[in-house]
Amino acid sequence: TFNIIFRIIDCKKVYTINSGVSLQQHYWDERKGQVGRTHPNAKPLNIKLSKHFFKIEQAVLLLDDEFSIEKLKAILSGKPQVEAPETFQVFADKIIQQMMEANRVGNALVYQTAVNRLITYCGKDVSFEEVNYKLLDQFSHHLITSGLKINSVSNYFRSIRAIYNKAIKLKVVERSYYPFHDISIKSEKTAKRAISKDDITKLMQLHLEVNSTAERSLKCFLLSFYLRGISFTDLAYLKQSNIIGGRVIYKRRKTHKDYSIKLFPEAQVLFEQLQVNGCEYLLPLLPNDALEDNISTKKIIRQFIKTTNKYLKRLSEIAELGSPVTTYTSRHSFGTIAKRLGYSNELIAESLGHEYGNKITNIYLDSFDAEVLDSMHMHVIQ
Repeated sequence: TFNIIFRIIDCKKVYTINSGVSLQQHYWDERKGQVGRTHPNAKPLNIKLSKHFFKIEQAVLLLDDEFSIEKLKAILSGKPQVEAPETFQVFADKIIQQMMEANRVGNALVYQTAVNRLITYCGKDVSFEEVNYKLLDQFSHHLITSGLKINSVSNYFRSIRAIYNKAIKLKVVERSYYPFHDISIKSEKTAKRAISKDDITKLMQLHLEVNSTAERSLKCFLLSFYLRGISFTDLAYLKQSNIIGGRVIYKRRKTHKDYSIKLFPEAQVLFEQLQVNGCEYLLPLLPNDALEDNISTKKIIRQFIKTTNKYLKRLSEIAELGSPVTTYTSRHSFGTIAKRLGYSNELIAESLGHEYGNKITNIYLDSFDAEVLDSMHMHVIQ
């Protein structure tokens, strides 16, 4: 007699299950894959085999994408599955991947940086239980002594905390292990990064090599200033289609707020100088087939900002401005110069797309007329 065997093959691994039925070879119907009619107990034996086969199929369907021979064995044996608890990095990677798929690339990169820094410090992946007060306190000390600024440390810890909170909600870790009750996530008030109109004039008067990276960096900075402090990310995404009726119309990536900014001659000239034939974008930074907001495009823009900041720092030293200029200085400077010219906080806030005062009250107030904003805009940049 021969045993009837169920055979499962997965990734070249073979697993066999004995059905508990044995026959002489001539009773087996090879074509139908069942006990032949000539066997005196053919019907009950085939029912037994079908039930066993159905049980295996159910187990395979239950496991779905998580199928493995080991898990199948555990289910069929009736033993409870004991899975290793999900580690911090494995769970964080899943969250980051979900953010990528939802096109939240910016936040995903921030989370990834924080996770990488923590895992590098630990020297290995760690369980959620190991991410305790002692580890986080030592990690914080390590970051600060490494020269990282308080606000950067704060950003890392906010990302780690967000991941931990998500893990608690998804029952990956018990709430009793939450380590942030005694962790103070501090941040410092950002230093003023504005420069005066005279400083901007000093930068404009620098003699720079034509078409050099330094000259292009300065032109991009001035372009941002002339467009009411537009962020360099939004600047990189501008196309000819964003210019409508002498205005730059766009939605800010960070806040999703709509902007309509008058295109004064100062900005128009810079666009013309920086533009390259055949490039759909107003700045020749991204390729025409760029997938906007995906990770590769984000990396191009981050490198663009990093390079620009490097050259702006050098130029601010050459111009003897006293403090380094960055890509964000243009936005601060626009608001500060407007304030020194006597414009109200409300008007400045609206020009920059910020809320000012009581948010509930703001709902009932009309926005400033475009001509009023354009007038202030003109006085700030000219």
